[in-house]
Amino acid sequence: MFYLSGFRNHHSTEALSGVLPIGQNSPQRCPFGLYAEQISGSSFTAGQGHNLRSWLYRIRPSVAHRADGKRVEVTNWVSQADDSNTCIAFDPLRWCPLADAAGHWVQSVRTLTIAGGATSQTGMSASIATLHPEQQPVFQNHDAEMLVMPISAAMTLRTEFGILEVEVGHLAVVPRSVFVEFIGDQTTQLYLLENYGIPFELPHRGVIGANGLANERDFEYPVANYIKQPKDTWVMEKREGEFRGFTLDHSPFDVVGWHGNHAPYRYDLRRFNTLGSISYDHPDPSIFTVLSSPSQRAGVANVDVVVFGNRWLVADNTFRPPWYHRNVMSEFMGLIYGVYDAKPNGFLPGGASLHNAGVSHGPDYEAYFKASTSALAPSKLEGTLAFMFETSAPQRMTTFAANTPERQKDYVECWKAILPANLPDSHRD
Repeated sequence: MFYLSGFRNHHSTEALSGVLPIGQNSPQRCPFGLYAEQISGSSFTAGQGHNLRSWLYRIRPSVAHRADGKRVEVTNWVSQADDSNTCIAFDPLRWCPLADAAGHWVQSVRTLTIAGGATSQTGMSASIATLHPEQQPVFQNHDAEMLVMPISAAMTLRTEFGILEVEVGHLAVVPRSVFVEFIGDQTTQLYLLENYGIPFELPHRGVIGANGLANERDFEYPVANYIKQPKDTWVMEKREGEFRGFTLDHSPFDVVGWHGNHAPYRYDLRRFNTLGSISYDHPDPSIFTVLSSPSQRAGVANVDVVVFGNRWLVADNTFRPPWYHRNVMSEFMGLIYGVYDAKPNGFLPGGASLHNAGVSHGPDYEAYFKASTSALAPSKLEGTLAFMFETSAPQRMTTFAANTPERQKDYVECWKAILPANLPDSHRD
């Protein structure tokens, strides 16, 4: 399938030649009698480089994609960090992969951690969902842009902008309020991130320079693809953590052409250009950042998406896994496949962990012992893909996450075998 290349490029695509008007966005009558509609991802007056919008040329304007709806109960998808459905997370936390959930994917979402919320438009939530190969609802998330990563099988996203094929090892981002349908030929679990804050952008490379990390050309956008024939469509929408549904007698995927810089996209995490030390010491994990949602405070992210894939370890006289640390940021981690070098036991593909702001964490004893005693020849980590959602806000654990049998209540035991340093019996002041 053909894709448009380049992060936040101004893309133009038409499924029917002559759809896009020439020289203007909103002519008195659009070609073929289509309707012009703008979708904004930022305020109209956002600065150059941060102004996000696309023009869509569709069979019906999206005001026609509405109907009388009714509230729908979705039990475990949490969108507000409050005392009614979450609790404070003091300790390091870890979960085994969750069992597949029944129903369509929206019903299956089980939120594990959340910071901030949909109403405040800050923070994030991290969830696990199950996608079955059956009819799924068309979904609009007015609360957040969604980032999804399939764990065991590929999936397809049909959006009003076009189609994205998302393999295991890919991430896909769907902007706020965009119509999307999740499609799967096989059952798969998904990691699902809701970013309630500023839309994702590429991190500033600073002294790294123009190249490296996630390169702009590797982000791919869909080409226009539309459904014309009548088709009964079940639509669900989410706003401030509430859900409702309604039925249309047509498909909302009716965009025949579009142009702009605001659209869904995908990225192959295996293309990340990992940078690291070639002399000594393990670099800060910020060097692994793929996408960043900035906050109002300079240098502090609302959410960073960080990836740990295949890479060489070559540093001299250096403890090569991550060091023991406490951060001002909160870290939610997941594993798509393979083994994470700092957690060889108990951290499984499809599982998750949370190390909250200020919570001590680092390699388990086995990883520490191996890394501190092995020969320091160059070595390569292969067949591994882990990620981290890092946020400046403390994350709360949901009621579901606290009580699910997949929670590893003995997680902290992985550090119990660590021995104290062997100091002499006496010392001099």
